[in-house]
Amino acid sequence: MLRAEARLFRREPGNLFWIVGFPPALLAILGSVPMFREVRDDLDGLRLVDLYVPVTVLVGLIMASMQALPPVLTGYRERGVLRRMSTTPVRPSALLSAQMTLIGTAALFSALLSLAVGRWAFDVPLPGRPAGYALALLLGVAVAVGMGALVAAVARTAKSATAVSSAVFFPMLFCAGVWLPVQAMPDLLARIVGFTPYGAAALALGEAGAGDWPAWSRLAVLAGWAVALSAGASRWFRWE
Repeated sequence: MLRAEARLFRREPGNLFWIVGFPPALLAILGSVPMFREVRDDLDGLRLVDLYVPVTVLVGLIMASMQALPPVLTGYRERGVLRRMSTTPVRPSALLSAQMTLIGTAALFSALLSLAVGRWAFDVPLPGRPAGYALALLLGVAVAVGMGALVAAVARTAKSATAVSSAVFFPMLFCAGVWLPVQAMPDLLARIVGFTPYGAAALALGEAGAGDWPAWSRLAVLAGWAVALSAGASRWFRWE
């Protein structure tokens, strides 16, 4: 099942580009702007490009969870693929697991590409706390997969999945810091955004990238969202 879904996934160049190619390309474009490479006193001596590396990492997660996973699962349900699969020895849960594995792997590969572009093109230091960064990233992947599965659970058709994903997509980009890094937001707004999954992930990745262990409160927020989203997807997901 995983091999079959991987072959189908490779035949979708659009998904591959938006998940794997777009985030590093976005970082390359932003880093080419001179203002993004200037040291900022209001950012504790960091540059904007330093802050946008974890942001582009999260963009890959958001693309994977909102633009790839829900349309595929709802399309299978709408066409009766899941219903027919339930009559075979292969359970529909195998399909769900394969999709979640593929999306998570693509998101992780996108994150590695963003880190490589930041390091080689703009001399952005690699994460000072690799273990903390990896933990925050894995929790972020769990959140992304859970959120995509939840959208697929509540949306009855592929078109409705696209509509729900679009409604969630832009607020998640804002919380991840695409338009304004969370570290540069006003204090009240930053505290509020810090309770969202991608806001907490942006702060945790930023802390680990700077050499500090991510605050346990941020990791707890990520873990809580991952559990809640996965539980909701499991509760409301229907194979037919």
